[in-house]
Amino acid sequence: MYKDQIDNYIDSHKEEMIEDLKTLVRINSQKMDPKEGMPYGEGPAKALAAAKEMMEKAGFLTRNYENHVVTADFSEKEKQLDILAHLDVVPATDGWTVTKPFDPVVVNDRIYGRGTCDDKGPAIAALYAMKAIKELKIPLKKNVRLILGSDEECGSSDLDYYYSIEEEAPMTFTPDADFPVINIEKGRLSKEFRVSFEKDSALPRIISAQGGEKSNVVPGTAKAAVQGFDIDLLEKKAQETAKTTGATFSLIQEKETITISCRGKAAHASAPEGGNNALTALLTFLSSLPAADSVGFKKLKAVAKLFPHGDHQGRQLGVEMEDEISGKITVCFSVFRYEETSLNGEFDCRAPICANDNNLTEVIRHKLQSEGISMEEGNMTPPHHVPGDSFFVKTLLESYERYTGIKGKPLAIGGGTYVHNLKRGVAFGCEDPSIDNHMHGDDEFMLVDVLVMSAKIFADAILKLCNL
Repeated sequence: MYKDQIDNYIDSHKEEMIEDLKTLVRINSQKMDPKEGMPYGEGPAKALAAAKEMMEKAGFLTRNYENHVVTADFSEKEKQLDILAHLDVVPATDGWTVTKPFDPVVVNDRIYGRGTCDDKGPAIAALYAMKAIKELKIPLKKNVRLILGSDEECGSSDLDYYYSIEEEAPMTFTPDADFPVINIEKGRLSKEFRVSFEKDSALPRIISAQGGEKSNVVPGTAKAAVQGFDIDLLEKKAQETAKTTGATFSLIQEKETITISCRGKAAHASAPEGGNNALTALLTFLSSLPAADSVGFKKLKAVAKLFPHGDHQGRQLGVEMEDEISGKITVCFSVFRYEETSLNGEFDCRAPICANDNNLTEVIRHKLQSEGISMEEGNMTPPHHVPGDSFFVKTLLESYERYTGIKGKPLAIGGGTYVHNLKRGVAFGCEDPSIDNHMHGDDEFMLVDVLVMSAKIFADAILKLCNL
């Protein structure tokens, strides 16, 4: 009914949208040292203040929640829909070529700058969707609130603060992901394990081994130091392991010590099949060596057995599972340190809806315990699921289809979004998953056409959801 009016309004305000986005991008809103009244530092507080000024100028009712979030209410009517975006950004990288991270420019219908696609551009799209409805005087029976946070990249404590004061809306979407709609986010189990043992200097032996830095990253490199082995034997074992794992090995001998370096391919832990785990490849190599019998070497081989190379579904851990709507479990062995008297490691598991602490957490704990290795306490982060056949999700998909001509279906992902802890929240836009926007990397950009189209899609969804 109002499509043409909204489309014309947003098209005619495209340049204004771009300028407002540039204003936000010029603010370095990386998390900084806290100051009085600024829990995340000066940059994020400046970004919230700039957004609040834009909201007030548009005629919305605004509030600053102690520089955690700012909000804009369409009206004082009954709460119906929250739109949740964030203004903080990841640290600036040093390989930018088109422009500097906080000096936004438009080149070939792309606006470049840190935060353009994550998540300042989507925040502006949501603001202009609300602004179009307000200035066109289109009535809404219930309220829509825009919530702009400032700590999404470092743990979302901004939302912890906000929801300690406010209740969750009947419906919430965040434009901090991909179109069409992400309604399922897998659960996560990331735990450390460790064991200590006495030093054993019997040769040949493994002195040390290490790989990985972060639990949510497939390690692309790993390294070990050994003594007492014939280097020709090690070269032969390296070639054999390279054939079976696809990783590459290099050996350097210095006096009695030989250093083995392994290179694979890094990837996100939620999609371990997209990488080649250098750590598990190295453990495959090390566990095949004829080392002297010792407690430490036995424990290393036990870890290699439980986390074998290429086992992305946790078969050896006894947790392989999947369900129809959220897919298969993934397991990534991501961090490992082996020394003369101890070893410790960390894994990252993304679990489908059918997972729980009984069939996942405790199963892995018992597997490790059976090898004499202890795992840290604590439960998994449960999966997040909003039914795909709900009115909310179906309405968002209709708005997406109306503007793209593409029949959308709800998606399940291994990662988490800004609404993971909300009972009735989904991710809705703004990105096309087929386009690499260099998010978190050099030359991050937002397509201007996607920015404009997103504002139209959001406005269409707001009208449908707030006029029930």
